[in-house]
Order: sequence, then structure tokens, then C-alpha cells
Amino acid sequence: MEILHLSSLTERAIARHEVREIEQRHTVDGPRQDVTLDEDDDVVIIYNRVPKTASTSFTNIAYDLCAKNKYHVLHINTTKNNPVMSLQDQVRFVKNVTSWKEMKPGFYHGHISYLDFAKFGVKKKPIYINVIRDPIERLVSYYYFLRFGDDYRPGLRRRKQGDKKTFDECVAAGGSDCAPEKLWLQIPFFCGHSSECWNVGSRWALEQAKYNLINEYFLVGVTEELEDFIMLLEAALPRFFRGATELYRTGKKSHLRKTTEKKLPTKETIAKLQQSEIWKMENEFYEFALEQFQFVRAHAVREKDGELYILAQNFFYEKIYPKAN
Repeated sequence: MEILHLSSLTERAIARHEVREIEQRHTVDGPRQDVTLDEDDDVVIIYNRVPKTASTSFTNIAYDLCAKNKYHVLHINTTKNNPVMSLQDQVRFVKNVTSWKEMKPGFYHGHISYLDFAKFGVKKKPIYINVIRDPIERLVSYYYFLRFGDDYRPGLRRRKQGDKKTFDECVAAGGSDCAPEKLWLQIPFFCGHSSECWNVGSRWALEQAKYNLINEYFLVGVTEELEDFIMLLEAALPRFFRGATELYRTGKKSHLRKTTEKKLPTKETIAKLQQSEIWKMENEFYEFALEQFQFVRAHAVREKDGELYILAQNFFYEKIYPKAN
């Protein structure tokens, strides 16, 4: 316990040092507190990443591009990966994100549930993006990740290390780590910080998650079509994602994090989980997100010879009055 505590303190000290270095670097160039940022720079993206949805692969692209495209990447490290912030931390976080000019343009990522910045009187809200995954595939991946880790940090001891029980055996035995309640994650991540969001099986939470996905998120992709998600982001937000598609296709860090020792569940196991109302709701949300993503993609790209191409600008202005002299 002492070693873990010291490690946490060390990480926080390093983070504070890195922040001070960046702020000092900006101060040398001249203080920015009273400077109005260029519109292209006054942008913050928040990627409130859902665990085991290829989030590490995608985040590493942001890290690889940040120096070249001139923006900052910051990891939101919450205690024990708790996705719900205290009210006072919500206020601190909103204030940091909106007023920390040295970190703009900024790309924030972390395992936190959606937070409505409008509640805090913010005039310019951040741009939210996310990726979700087939709910059973996500749970299976997380189950084995807790036991065997991945190829990203293979030496790290995991919480359930030593437990050799397969996912199929867990479901057959009615284990808690594979219970239908464990599927309830993507809905609350999109629903947010309301108590009802974390009430497992809440129909209100599902509808709120759908509402937020449509109204509060710029783009939500799916793990199974991650490359298309990246392509759309590059076309729409080149300030951050210029070069992302090519990097994903050719870079060594594509699909960087792969859970080891993962065994696919049997049809019987899948059928048993699919009987639960929780799976039906999480799957409804996933299908809703998938349909919306495919709708956006269909209006943004065209296919030719098996390849997708981003459409050029498809509108223009005319009949402009009054006429210039």
C-alpha cells in the first residue's frame, strides 16, 4: 500500500512539474492571460473514453500528432478511475478547461462520464467525441484484461491476476465479474453525472444517453469501424487530426493495446447474457450510436474501388446582396 501511495505521489509531482514547464515556456513568449486567442486555437476537445473500446489506440494518435499540429494533450486522471466527479471537482474541471489558455487548443481524455458545461454558465462549450463498442465484446475484453493485462504494459500486475476462470465458466457459475450488471457502462458514461444515470437498468438513463449523443457530441464512432471514425474527424477537425488517417493505417501504434489470453465466448454464453434486460438496453444504445455514425458517414464519404473518399465541399453561396460597388 505504501509503494502504491508513493507511486501516486510521484506521478502527481511529475505532472505538476510538466505543467509548470509549459506555463513558463508560454510566459517567455509573453503572457497570454489577457490575449484573445485566435478562433482556431480557442478550442477544447474532450474524449471521455469508455474502457476497452480501443481508446488507447485512438488516444495515442492524438499524442503522436500534437507536436506537429500544435495542440496539447492532457490525461484526466481520476482517483481509482472513478467516472463521477464530486461537485467541487466538476467546478474546478470546468474552470480549468475553459480558462487555461496555455493549454489551448487542448485535447483532454479520461474515463469520466459526460459533464454538461452549460450548467456552469460556460459560454463556449468543449467539443465532445467518443467511441463505443458492442457491449458483450467490451465486457469480455475487460474481463480478460483484469486477469491477464495487455501487450501495452505486460509487466503490470492486474487486479484479478491469477484467476484462470474463463468468461464462459464465469457466466455458467453466475459470477459477479461477468454478471449482466457489468454491461451497464456505456449508457451512464453518455448519460452523465445524474444519480439516475448510474441506476442499473434505468430507461430514463438510456433516453438521456441517446439525447446527449445526438445533441452534445460532435461525433461518436464505434470500435468496429475505428478507421472511418478517424477519417471523419480528420476531414471535419483538421486542426487536431490532420494526418491521423495515414498514421492509423501505417503507424506502429495502431491497435496498440491488445488484451492477452482473451477467449471468445460460446454462443450459449452470449445467448444467456442476451436474455437480460440490461443487455437489451445497452445493445439498444449501441445500435442507436451505430446507426447515427453510419448516417453521418454516408453523407460525408463515397466509396470507389473498395476505398472510402471524403466528399469535397458540396455547397456554395449565391445571390449575395447588396452588391459590392
